[in-house]
Amino acid sequence: MAKSINVLPRLASSLKRRDEVPNQELAREIITAEDGLAIKELVNLLETGTTPIKNDCIKVLYEIGETEPKLIAEFLPSFLQTLHSKNNRLQWGAMTAISSIARVLPDEVYQLIPGILEVANNGSVITKDKAFLTLVYLAQNPGSLRQTGYLMLEQLDASAENQFPRYCEQAVQVIPPDLHSKLVALMQRRLPEMQKASSKQRVEKVLKKLNS
Repeated sequence: MAKSINVLPRLASSLKRRDEVPNQELAREIITAEDGLAIKELVNLLETGTTPIKNDCIKVLYEIGETEPKLIAEFLPSFLQTLHSKNNRLQWGAMTAISSIARVLPDEVYQLIPGILEVANNGSVITKDKAFLTLVYLAQNPGSLRQTGYLMLEQLDASAENQFPRYCEQAVQVIPPDLHSKLVALMQRRLPEMQKASSKQRVEKVLKKLNS
């Protein structure tokens, strides 16, 4: 049996580094080794470490999740707890991890959506973005497709102009056909209010796709 990776000395803060390269390299190594013990140690440090260590750990964990979500899926409760951190980086990092887990545990994540969206609605732009991505992944699960579609429409309606075009582009890929008319109506209503020409063009492109 291969020896588990000792994660603490490999973190960027332990190496006195200000860049993320050590954390990214560690994530890739853990993925290759499928090192569950190293992941457990990262989660433990996420809960008990200093702020720099916690920041590094959430980075490594969501990097792992974006490539191999099944490796971090069992730690969904820990990410949900971290989601309520007052540390913005930890909050959006936890949301990123949760969005990845939604790909492999859609039913479990769907049950948590009210709390997830409550955090997102009061969170940073990245937190909101990753919460919407969570809905996109959940919409690919037939069991929650329609309900998730309505939640996506609500988030779209409340989104800022700089988020709206991207959310429309994501939503059109997964939202059920019977909600297309509602999505079209929402975009048509918001389009005249948009200030940036580039944003309008992106929304118009999605409208054209829906109307084709």
